Amino acid sequence: MSVGIDEISFYTSNYYFDLRTLAEVQNTDTEKYYQGIGQEKMGMAAPDEDVVTMAANAALPLVERVGTDAVSTLLFATETGIDQSKSAGIYVHRLLNLHENCRVVELKQACYSATAALQMACALVARQPEKKVLVIASDIARYDLDSPGEATQGCGAVAMLVTANPRLVEIEPEVGNYAEDVMDFWRPNYRTTALVDGKYSTKIYLKSLKKAWEHFREASSLAFNDFGHFCYHLPFGRMAQKAHQHLAKVNQAGLDADQVEAQIADTLHYNRTIGNSYTASMYIGLTSLLENCKHNLAGSRIGFFSYGSGCVAEFFSGKVVDGYEKHLHREAHSQMLQARTEVDYARYLELYRYPDPRDGSDNEIEAVTTGRFRLAAIRNHKREYIAV
Repeated sequence: MSVGIDEISFYTSNYYFDLRTLAEVQNTDTEKYYQGIGQEKMGMAAPDEDVVTMAANAALPLVERVGTDAVSTLLFATETGIDQSKSAGIYVHRLLNLHENCRVVELKQACYSATAALQMACALVARQPEKKVLVIASDIARYDLDSPGEATQGCGAVAMLVTANPRLVEIEPEVGNYAEDVMDFWRPNYRTTALVDGKYSTKIYLKSLKKAWEHFREASSLAFNDFGHFCYHLPFGRMAQKAHQHLAKVNQAGLDADQVEAQIADTLHYNRTIGNSYTASMYIGLTSLLENCKHNLAGSRIGFFSYGSGCVAEFFSGKVVDGYEKHLHREAHSQMLQARTEVDYARYLELYRYPDPRDGSDNEIEAVTTGRFRLAAIRNHKREYIAV
């Protein structure tokens, strides 16, 4: 019996901000962003969009197919938590009308926790193969204005249904892990934006990749050349390119630059126009690979490197299932991305600075999103979500 990802769907905001506009405002070259970091656009959440609404929108197609009573567990991964106690997944549980016997829990470890959720989901299904586990990762990446991280903002959510005998990707049990207490990226409770030591974070990312890979090689018989494609955590596209060049060099793979690039190129398409989605980014990258690769991936093995600052990292593998292309949401994703509205710099600042009330006062939130779910109000410190 195999266990893995049976179905995958993602969602991002209605608005986007083109980094060409940011470059013009900053009087810098657009290629600094388009080529330098591999990003063109960043998703900007509308006033009535947040990690809960994006998560529910991402998961809706999966739940509509299998039914609301089919999900036994909902694992919600995020580093954009909205409450110190209550899981954001509980709101999603209600919005999707999941069964009352469905367990719900939120996981946190920077951008890594979706992988923890996926591995936990696989373990639950391996124990009870008749069960279906819904894994959702949802985040909004925010940095200070005029900081080096500003251009790497973005938002998005991804939902994965984990089952026995999956239709998309079989997740293999061998993993390589690495953890270290470092301060490369963090966001204290009293801040709405993250703090990052960019050069140090890149150094730790690459170190963690090497360490996790070495541990993986101890656990698995697979070598670098057994993989056809690789998915990386994507704080920005260029980071994945640097990482894969590093891993190829470590393994003395004997590939030229074009061959190395071809192993990750199809994972970058969606991220380039969405921006950083933290926990969701690697799995949106997987979706991009499955939906944009020109050749049939059936039987191909994918290497995954998941990284969460602070830090925890993991390398693991998966094998694409024959017939996977029949079970994708390619058209829906394409239509969603094409329907987004571009914002100018003034509107970008309005969205960035939209009030985040913390005094318990009543706040009606303007209806803007075109999604199926929205944040309607905040009253007495309570967030009120509705279906539309």
